[in-house]
Amino acid sequence: MKKGLIVKFLVILALVGVMMIGSSCKKTPGENATEQPKEENSGTVVQEAPEEAEPAADLVPIDIELPKPMFVGTPQNIQVPNLEKPLGKPRPAFLAPAGTTNVAFGKPISSSDEEPIIGEIEMITDGDKEAADGSYVELGPFIQDATIDLGAKHEIYAIVMWHFHKQARVYFDVVVQVADDADFVSNVQTVFNNDHDNSAGLGIGTDMHYVETSEGKLIDAKGVRGRYVRLYSGGNSNNDLNHYIEVEVYGKAAQ
Repeated sequence: MKKGLIVKFLVILALVGVMMIGSSCKKTPGENATEQPKEENSGTVVQEAPEEAEPAADLVPIDIELPKPMFVGTPQNIQVPNLEKPLGKPRPAFLAPAGTTNVAFGKPISSSDEEPIIGEIEMITDGDKEAADGSYVELGPFIQDATIDLGAKHEIYAIVMWHFHKQARVYFDVVVQVADDADFVSNVQTVFNNDHDNSAGLGIGTDMHYVETSEGKLIDAKGVRGRYVRLYSGGNSNNDLNHYIEVEVYGKAAQ
Protein backbone atom coordinates (compact mmCIF):
# COMPACT_ATOMS: atom_id res chain seq x y z
CA MET A 1 0.00 0.00 0.00
CA LYS A 2 2.71 2.39 1.02
CA LYS A 3 4.72 1.36 -2.01
CA GLY A 4 1.84 2.32 -4.34
CA LEU A 5 1.49 5.75 -2.78
CA ILE A 6 5.19 6.41 -3.22
CA VAL A 7 5.01 5.51 -6.94
CA LYS A 8 2.01 7.83 -7.49
CA PHE A 9 3.84 10.66 -5.68
CA LEU A 10 6.92 10.24 -7.90
CA VAL A 11 4.79 10.26 -11.09
CA ILE A 12 3.09 13.50 -10.02
CA LEU A 13 6.46 15.18 -9.33
CA ALA A 14 7.71 14.17 -12.79
CA LEU A 15 4.61 15.62 -14.49
CA VAL A 16 4.98 18.93 -12.62
CA GLY A 17 8.64 19.15 -13.65
CA VAL A 18 7.78 18.60 -17.33
CA MET A 19 5.10 21.32 -17.22
CA MET A 20 7.50 23.84 -15.65
CA ILE A 21 10.20 23.18 -18.26
CA GLY A 22 7.71 23.58 -21.13
CA SER A 23 6.34 26.88 -19.86
CA SER A 24 9.84 28.36 -19.48
CA CYS A 25 10.62 27.59 -23.12
CA LYS A 26 7.65 29.55 -24.48
CA LYS A 27 8.55 33.03 -25.89
CA THR A 28 6.72 36.14 -24.85
CA PRO A 29 5.22 37.84 -27.92
CA GLY A 30 7.84 40.13 -29.43
CA GLU A 31 10.64 38.82 -27.15
CA ASN A 32 13.97 38.29 -29.00
CA ALA A 33 12.07 38.61 -32.26
CA THR A 34 13.97 40.24 -35.15
CA GLU A 35 11.99 42.95 -36.94
CA GLN A 36 11.24 41.72 -40.44
CA PRO A 37 10.76 43.84 -43.54
CA LYS A 38 7.16 44.54 -44.46
CA GLU A 39 5.69 42.28 -47.09
CA GLU A 40 2.88 42.93 -49.46
CA ASN A 41 0.41 40.24 -50.45
CA SER A 42 2.52 39.46 -53.51
CA GLY A 43 5.41 38.42 -51.27
CA THR A 44 7.68 41.26 -52.49
CA VAL A 45 9.80 42.80 -49.72
CA VAL A 46 9.04 46.53 -49.24
CA GLN A 47 12.00 48.57 -47.96
CA GLU A 48 11.49 51.87 -46.13
CA ALA A 49 12.53 54.77 -48.42
CA PRO A 50 15.41 56.91 -47.02
CA GLU A 51 14.62 60.53 -46.20
CA GLU A 52 15.63 62.75 -49.11
CA ALA A 53 17.90 65.79 -48.57
CA GLU A 54 16.73 69.29 -49.40
CA PRO A 55 17.28 69.96 -53.13
CA ALA A 56 20.09 72.45 -53.89
CA ALA A 57 19.25 75.79 -55.47
CA ASP A 58 19.24 75.73 -59.26
CA LEU A 59 22.62 76.96 -60.48
CA VAL A 60 23.14 78.21 -64.00
CA PRO A 61 26.10 79.80 -65.83
CA ILE A 62 26.04 83.60 -65.65
CA ASP A 63 26.26 85.30 -69.03
CA ILE A 64 29.39 87.48 -69.12
CA GLU A 65 29.93 89.23 -72.44
CA LEU A 66 33.66 89.62 -73.00
CA PRO A 67 35.33 92.43 -74.97
CA LYS A 68 37.71 91.89 -77.86
CA PRO A 69 41.15 90.64 -76.72
CA MET A 70 43.96 93.14 -77.32
CA PHE A 71 46.89 90.77 -76.75
CA VAL A 72 47.48 87.04 -76.41
CA GLY A 73 49.46 85.26 -73.71
CA THR A 74 51.37 86.57 -70.72
CA PRO A 75 54.48 88.72 -71.43
CA GLN A 76 57.64 87.34 -69.89
CA ASN A 77 59.03 90.70 -68.76
CA ILE A 78 56.55 91.29 -65.91
CA GLN A 79 58.58 90.85 -62.73
CA VAL A 80 55.97 90.77 -59.98
CA PRO A 81 56.10 88.48 -56.93
CA ASN A 82 53.24 86.14 -56.11
CA LEU A 83 51.91 86.35 -59.67
CA GLU A 84 49.06 84.06 -60.67
CA LYS A 85 49.93 81.67 -63.50
CA PRO A 86 47.83 82.05 -66.65
CA LEU A 87 45.12 79.44 -67.04
CA GLY A 88 46.08 78.80 -70.66
CA LYS A 89 42.47 78.35 -71.74
CA PRO A 90 39.14 80.19 -71.46
CA ARG A 91 37.88 80.66 -67.94
CA PRO A 92 35.27 78.06 -66.92
CA ALA A 93 31.67 79.24 -66.68
CA PHE A 94 30.70 80.63 -63.29
CA LEU A 95 27.55 79.15 -61.77
CA ALA A 96 25.08 81.19 -59.76
CA PRO A 97 21.40 80.90 -58.79
CA ALA A 98 18.93 81.34 -61.64
CA GLY A 99 17.91 84.97 -62.08
CA THR A 100 21.36 86.38 -61.26
CA THR A 101 22.14 89.50 -63.33
CA ASN A 102 24.61 92.39 -63.45
CA VAL A 103 23.02 94.62 -60.82
CA ALA A 104 25.74 97.30 -61.17
CA PHE A 105 24.85 98.34 -64.72
CA GLY A 106 24.03 102.07 -64.82
CA LYS A 107 24.20 102.40 -61.02
CA PRO A 108 25.62 105.52 -59.33
CA ILE A 109 29.35 105.49 -58.67
CA SER A 110 31.75 107.75 -56.78
CA SER A 111 35.52 107.88 -56.40
CA SER A 112 38.27 109.12 -54.11
CA ASP A 113 39.53 111.03 -57.17
CA GLU A 114 36.68 113.41 -57.95
CA GLU A 115 38.38 114.75 -61.09
CA PRO A 116 39.77 111.84 -63.12
CA ILE A 117 42.74 112.53 -65.37
CA ILE A 118 40.96 110.83 -68.28
CA GLY A 119 37.28 109.97 -68.67
CA GLU A 120 34.31 110.17 -66.32
CA ILE A 121 33.75 107.98 -63.28
CA GLU A 122 30.29 106.98 -64.57
CA MET A 123 32.01 105.04 -67.36
CA ILE A 124 32.85 102.28 -64.88
CA THR A 125 29.26 101.00 -64.92
CA ASP A 126 28.19 101.98 -68.46
CA GLY A 127 28.55 98.50 -69.99
CA ASP A 128 31.49 99.38 -72.30
CA LYS A 129 34.35 96.92 -71.63
CA GLU A 130 36.45 97.57 -74.73
CA ALA A 131 40.08 98.63 -74.30
CA ALA A 132 40.00 101.39 -76.89
CA ASP A 133 40.80 104.99 -76.01
CA GLY A 134 37.74 106.68 -74.61
CA SER A 135 36.52 103.52 -72.84
CA TYR A 136 38.52 103.80 -69.61
CA VAL A 137 38.86 106.11 -66.62
CA GLU A 138 42.29 107.16 -65.38
CA LEU A 139 42.56 108.08 -61.70
CA GLY A 140 45.50 109.72 -59.95
CA PRO A 141 48.44 107.94 -58.31
CA PHE A 142 48.68 106.24 -54.92
CA ILE A 143 45.72 104.39 -53.37
CA GLN A 144 42.45 105.29 -55.10
CA ASP A 145 38.99 103.77 -54.82
CA ALA A 146 35.67 103.61 -56.66
CA THR A 147 32.36 102.87 -54.90
CA ILE A 148 29.20 101.53 -56.56
CA ASP A 149 25.80 102.06 -54.95
CA LEU A 150 23.55 99.13 -55.89
CA GLY A 151 20.51 101.03 -54.56
CA ALA A 152 19.48 98.28 -52.13
CA LYS A 153 20.96 95.28 -50.37
CA HIS A 154 21.77 92.41 -52.71
CA GLU A 155 23.08 88.88 -52.51
CA ILE A 156 26.31 89.12 -54.50
CA TYR A 157 27.70 86.01 -56.16
CA ALA A 158 30.44 87.38 -58.42
CA ILE A 159 32.27 90.62 -59.17
CA VAL A 160 34.12 91.06 -62.46
CA MET A 161 36.44 94.02 -63.01
CA TRP A 162 38.49 95.26 -65.93
CA HIS A 163 41.19 97.79 -64.97
CA PHE A 164 43.00 98.07 -68.31
CA HIS A 165 43.52 95.31 -70.84
CA LYS A 166 44.94 97.17 -73.82
CA GLN A 167 48.32 95.82 -72.75
CA ALA A 168 49.46 93.34 -70.13
CA ARG A 169 49.61 94.95 -66.70
CA VAL A 170 49.45 93.99 -63.05
CA TYR A 171 47.61 96.30 -60.65
CA PHE A 172 48.77 96.48 -57.05
CA ASP A 173 46.95 96.66 -53.73
CA VAL A 174 43.69 95.49 -55.27
CA VAL A 175 41.06 95.21 -52.54
CA VAL A 176 37.31 94.70 -53.00
CA GLN A 177 34.88 95.19 -50.13
CA VAL A 178 31.10 95.07 -49.68
CA ALA A 179 29.17 96.99 -47.00
CA ASP A 180 25.69 98.08 -45.96
CA ASP A 181 26.52 101.81 -45.79
CA ALA A 182 28.36 104.32 -47.97
CA ASP A 183 30.92 105.04 -45.22
CA PHE A 184 31.88 101.36 -45.01
CA VAL A 185 31.27 101.06 -41.29
CA SER A 186 28.39 98.56 -41.15
CA ASN A 187 28.80 94.93 -42.17
CA VAL A 188 32.07 95.48 -44.08
CA GLN A 189 33.23 92.30 -45.78
CA THR A 190 36.39 91.86 -47.87
CA VAL A 191 35.93 89.55 -50.85
CA PHE A 192 39.37 90.09 -52.45
CA ASN A 193 42.72 91.44 -51.21
CA ASN A 194 46.14 91.09 -52.85
CA ASP A 195 47.75 93.89 -50.82
CA HIS A 196 50.62 91.86 -49.35
CA ASP A 197 52.21 94.65 -47.31
CA ASN A 198 49.08 96.47 -46.06
CA SER A 199 49.98 99.60 -47.98
CA ALA A 200 46.25 100.35 -48.42
CA GLY A 201 45.71 100.08 -44.66
CA LEU A 202 42.96 97.49 -45.02
CA GLY A 203 44.90 94.48 -43.78
CA ILE A 204 47.36 92.08 -45.37
CA GLY A 205 45.78 90.09 -48.19
CA THR A 206 46.47 86.55 -49.33
CA ASP A 207 45.11 86.72 -52.89
CA MET A 208 47.56 86.66 -55.79
CA HIS A 209 48.56 89.33 -58.27
CA TYR A 210 47.20 88.73 -61.77
CA VAL A 211 47.75 90.00 -65.31
CA GLU A 212 44.92 92.05 -66.79
CA THR A 213 43.21 90.38 -69.77
CA SER A 214 40.00 90.83 -71.74
CA GLU A 215 38.34 88.26 -69.46
CA GLY A 216 38.64 90.62 -66.52
CA LYS A 217 39.19 89.42 -62.96
CA LEU A 218 36.29 87.34 -61.65
CA ILE A 219 35.89 87.27 -57.88
CA ASP A 220 33.69 84.65 -56.23
CA ALA A 221 31.73 86.68 -53.67
CA LYS A 222 29.97 83.59 -52.29
CA GLY A 223 26.58 85.24 -51.87
CA VAL A 224 27.77 87.99 -49.54
CA ARG A 225 25.08 90.58 -48.76
CA GLY A 226 25.49 94.32 -49.08
CA ARG A 227 24.44 97.49 -50.89
CA TYR A 228 27.79 99.15 -51.63
CA VAL A 229 30.81 97.71 -53.47
CA ARG A 230 34.16 99.48 -53.14
CA LEU A 231 37.28 98.72 -55.19
CA TYR A 232 40.78 99.88 -54.28
CA SER A 233 44.05 99.88 -56.24
CA GLY A 234 47.47 101.45 -55.89
CA GLY A 235 49.12 101.84 -59.27
CA ASN A 236 50.30 99.19 -61.69
CA SER A 237 53.40 97.55 -63.14
CA ASN A 238 53.72 100.27 -65.84
CA ASN A 239 53.11 103.44 -63.81
CA ASP A 240 51.63 104.79 -60.57
CA LEU A 241 48.20 105.60 -62.01
CA ASN A 242 44.94 103.70 -61.54
CA HIS A 243 42.49 102.71 -64.26
CA TYR A 244 39.02 101.22 -64.65
CA ILE A 245 37.23 100.16 -67.79
CA GLU A 246 34.24 98.39 -66.29
CA VAL A 247 32.98 96.69 -63.12
CA GLU A 248 30.11 94.21 -63.08
CA VAL A 249 28.40 92.91 -59.96
CA TYR A 250 26.35 89.76 -60.40
CA GLY A 251 23.64 89.22 -57.82
CA LYS A 252 19.97 89.28 -56.83
CA ALA A 253 17.96 91.54 -54.57
CA ALA A 254 18.18 90.28 -50.99
CA GLN A 255 14.98 88.83 -49.59
